[in-house]
Amino acid sequence: MSARRPRLVGVVHLPPLPGSPRAQASCADLALGVARDARALDDAGFDLVVVENFGDAPFFAGRVPPVTISAMTACVLAVRDAAPRLAVGINVLRNDADAALAIATVAGAACIRVNVHTAARITDQGLIEGRAAETLRARRALGAQSVAVWADVDVKHSSALAPVDVAREAEDLVKRGLADAVLVTGEGTGRGVDLDKLRRVRGAVPQTEVLVASGATLDSLPQLAGHCDGVIVGSALRSDGKAGGPVDPARARTFAEAFRRAF
Repeated sequence: MSARRPRLVGVVHLPPLPGSPRAQASCADLALGVARDARALDDAGFDLVVVENFGDAPFFAGRVPPVTISAMTACVLAVRDAAPRLAVGINVLRNDADAALAIATVAGAACIRVNVHTAARITDQGLIEGRAAETLRARRALGAQSVAVWADVDVKHSSALAPVDVAREAEDLVKRGLADAVLVTGEGTGRGVDLDKLRRVRGAVPQTEVLVASGATLDSLPQLAGHCDGVIVGSALRSDGKAGGPVDPARARTFAEAFRRAF
């Protein structure tokens, strides 16, 4: 296990935001909902909450509309007000790192998640190319060097253009893409990670924080503990075990207790 303090991260899945195909709720109602989720995670003892526009599918491959950025900023500020102890991360799906940086800078967030930071992936949004050079220069220009970049390796819901070794991809993310943390996922939302893949990533970037970012369950936590620095959990915190919907406070407490025992 790493010498770092294990990090437990919960995900707030935002409902469809204004302007997206299935939008229904007002921004005020959305803010009330995310505030409840944040308090549930804070009360359970989570370290950080990632706010993402999960309900906005189908996603843009790159830049999102201004209304999405405005709505997400309002929701993140609601999270900060409701749970000031919790650190906050931003994930603007599918891959708008510039928007995430802007929100993080305004709202005082600790990190952004970038699904495709380097290389290129085939996704349901088409071809997405990493823009590490632009993202890190934008961070510098904003004076936001304190905002960490959490980057996915072999990210879920995507395929590589050609066969690539996951260890080499992880190493490139850190050494060439300057990622601050590497996230390992299964093939899709809520799907568990392959332990061999996780071990290889951990071995490739031993000095970098490695987080399991999909499919963590109560049963899998003991197996994961020796190979990563923490988990990002979303689906397992919902009452039905599926992504989307509000955080279930009882499930959040149970998961946090199991995480602290395992890690």
